Amino acid sequence: MALTRDFKETILERVKKDPEFGSALLQEALDALLNGEPEAARLILRDLVNATIGFEALAPMMGKNPKSVHRMLSEKGNPTMDNLAVIFHTLRINLSPRRRKKVAS
Repeated sequence: MALTRDFKETILERVKKDPEFGSALLQEALDALLNGEPEAARLILRDLVNATIGFEALAPMMGKNPKSVHRMLSEKGNPTMDNLAVIFHTLRINLSPRRRKKVAS
Protein backbone atom coordinates (compact mmCIF):
# COMPACT_ATOMS: atom_id res chain seq x y z
CA MET A 1 0.00 0.00 0.00
CA ALA A 2 1.41 3.38 -0.99
CA LEU A 3 1.73 6.13 1.58
CA THR A 4 -0.36 9.18 0.84
CA ARG A 5 1.95 11.68 2.47
CA ASP A 6 5.71 12.09 2.43
CA PHE A 7 7.28 11.11 5.78
CA LYS A 8 9.67 14.07 5.80
CA GLU A 9 6.82 16.47 5.10
CA THR A 10 4.91 15.04 8.06
CA ILE A 11 7.94 15.40 10.35
CA LEU A 12 8.59 18.99 9.24
CA GLU A 13 4.98 19.98 9.83
CA ARG A 14 4.91 18.30 13.24
CA VAL A 15 8.08 20.09 14.39
CA LYS A 16 6.58 23.43 13.39
CA LYS A 17 3.33 22.72 15.25
CA ASP A 18 4.79 20.92 18.27
CA PRO A 19 8.09 22.34 19.57
CA GLU A 20 8.32 19.60 22.22
CA PHE A 21 8.43 17.08 19.39
CA GLY A 22 11.34 19.03 17.89
CA SER A 23 13.15 19.00 21.23
CA ALA A 24 12.59 15.24 21.49
CA LEU A 25 14.05 14.78 17.99
CA LEU A 26 17.09 16.84 18.95
CA GLN A 27 17.61 14.57 21.96
CA GLU A 28 17.15 11.55 19.68
CA ALA A 29 19.88 12.89 17.38
CA LEU A 30 22.21 13.33 20.35
CA ASP A 31 21.42 9.84 21.64
CA ALA A 32 22.07 8.37 18.18
CA LEU A 33 25.42 10.14 17.98
CA LEU A 34 26.46 8.98 21.44
CA ASN A 35 25.34 5.41 20.69
CA GLY A 36 27.55 5.11 17.62
CA GLU A 37 24.89 5.84 15.01
CA PRO A 38 26.25 8.96 13.29
CA GLU A 39 24.26 8.47 10.08
CA ALA A 40 20.96 8.47 11.98
CA ALA A 41 22.07 11.54 13.96
CA ARG A 42 22.96 13.45 10.78
CA LEU A 43 19.64 12.64 9.11
CA ILE A 44 17.63 13.71 12.15
CA LEU A 45 19.64 16.93 12.37
CA ARG A 46 19.04 17.58 8.67
CA ASP A 47 15.28 17.25 9.15
CA LEU A 48 15.39 19.55 12.19
CA VAL A 49 17.40 22.20 10.34
CA ASN A 50 14.87 22.08 7.50
CA ALA A 51 11.97 22.38 9.94
CA THR A 52 13.44 25.21 12.00
CA ILE A 53 16.23 27.60 11.10
CA GLY A 54 16.97 26.38 7.55
CA PHE A 55 20.31 25.86 5.87
CA GLU A 56 20.48 29.40 4.50
CA ALA A 57 20.47 30.87 8.03
CA LEU A 58 22.60 28.16 9.65
CA ALA A 59 25.45 28.20 7.11
CA PRO A 60 26.79 31.71 7.89
CA MET A 61 26.93 30.83 11.61
CA MET A 62 29.28 28.01 10.65
CA GLY A 63 31.31 29.97 8.12
CA LYS A 64 30.10 27.62 5.38
CA ASN A 65 27.84 27.81 2.36
CA PRO A 66 24.38 26.19 2.63
CA LYS A 67 25.18 23.38 0.17
CA SER A 68 28.23 22.41 2.20
CA VAL A 69 26.19 22.23 5.41
CA HIS A 70 23.49 20.23 3.64
CA ARG A 71 26.13 17.77 2.39
CA MET A 72 27.66 17.33 5.83
CA LEU A 73 24.23 16.30 7.16
CA SER A 74 23.61 13.80 4.37
CA GLU A 75 23.86 10.02 4.71
CA LYS A 76 27.53 10.06 3.69
CA GLY A 77 28.36 13.40 5.33
CA ASN A 78 31.24 13.80 7.75
CA PRO A 79 30.85 16.95 9.87
CA THR A 80 33.59 17.89 12.28
CA MET A 81 32.91 18.00 15.99
CA ASP A 82 33.09 21.81 15.82
CA ASN A 83 30.40 21.87 13.13
CA LEU A 84 28.20 19.45 15.07
CA ALA A 85 28.55 21.61 18.17
CA VAL A 86 27.31 24.69 16.28
CA ILE A 87 24.41 22.73 14.79
CA PHE A 88 23.30 21.24 18.12
CA HIS A 89 23.69 24.60 19.90
CA THR A 90 21.74 26.51 17.26
CA LEU A 91 18.91 23.97 17.17
CA ARG A 92 18.74 23.83 20.97
CA ILE A 93 18.37 27.61 21.15
CA ASN A 94 15.86 27.64 18.30
CA LEU A 95 13.72 24.97 19.99
CA SER A 96 13.94 26.41 23.52
CA PRO A 97 10.66 27.46 25.18
CA ARG A 98 12.00 30.94 26.00
CA ARG A 99 12.81 31.57 22.34
CA ARG A 100 9.36 30.36 21.23
CA LYS A 101 7.67 32.80 23.61
CA LYS A 102 9.66 35.70 22.16
CA VAL A 103 8.75 34.68 18.61
CA ALA A 104 5.07 34.32 19.54
CA SER A 105 4.92 37.79 21.17
